[in-house]
Amino acid sequence: MHILIVDDEALARSRLRTLLADCDARHTAAEAANAADALAQLQPSGGRAFDTVLLDIHMPGQDGLALAHAMRTLPYPPAIVFVTAHADHAVSAFELDAVDYLTKPVRRERLEKALGKALRARHPGATPAPTAPLPDGETLLIQDRGRTERVPLAEVLYFKAEQKYLTVRTAVRSYILDGSLSELEARHGDRFLRIHRNALVARRAVRALEKHYDPEEGEGWAVRLHGLTELLAVSRRQVAAVREELAG
Repeated sequence: MHILIVDDEALARSRLRTLLADCDARHTAAEAANAADALAQLQPSGGRAFDTVLLDIHMPGQDGLALAHAMRTLPYPPAIVFVTAHADHAVSAFELDAVDYLTKPVRRERLEKALGKALRARHPGATPAPTAPLPDGETLLIQDRGRTERVPLAEVLYFKAEQKYLTVRTAVRSYILDGSLSELEARHGDRFLRIHRNALVARRAVRALEKHYDPEEGEGWAVRLHGLTELLAVSRRQVAAVREELAG
């Protein structure tokens, strides 16, 4: 990926360059010290297109949140990963469709995870080795209207228990699956997070935790997932787990 680092502190930009060099995947990086410089480089006439922006929030002049809003109007907006010393803007960041929110000091492993999310956001069909077969257990075998279809786990945003079956939701459509949430959680707990007795969500897709009123359960919490408009209720006992997931 071609990455733009936007931070008013030279040491912070240098630190991110070092981390990028240490990452397993190959990346190229450019720098901007403020929002105006970043926007100039992000314009179509500014040179090579950027896949991802590593964006600080508190900067002199236009801050990172305002810059992120401006980037959404670009013809080909890059994926945004906020990198900041402040954790109190996470909800605002995810409302701007940021793919991740990192707090300083950033660890290499956490940065690699964020870049993986950015890659999937920019190129939803991208896989590390498209010609290689998926490992056993990486796809779901679903019977749908007389046909059998393989649905990659990487495309699933959530599983939800509905009476005697499970709804499997991707960004494109829904499927019906026989099985249990407990079994899926036991097999794929590293990928999916239990947020309610009736729902598992893809960890990579969690974007925000919001106050929410449910007609059946009353005042509570819900998660917003990348690529979906609907909210999914979070049980009180799982709120802490969702917050921990958002914090990385």
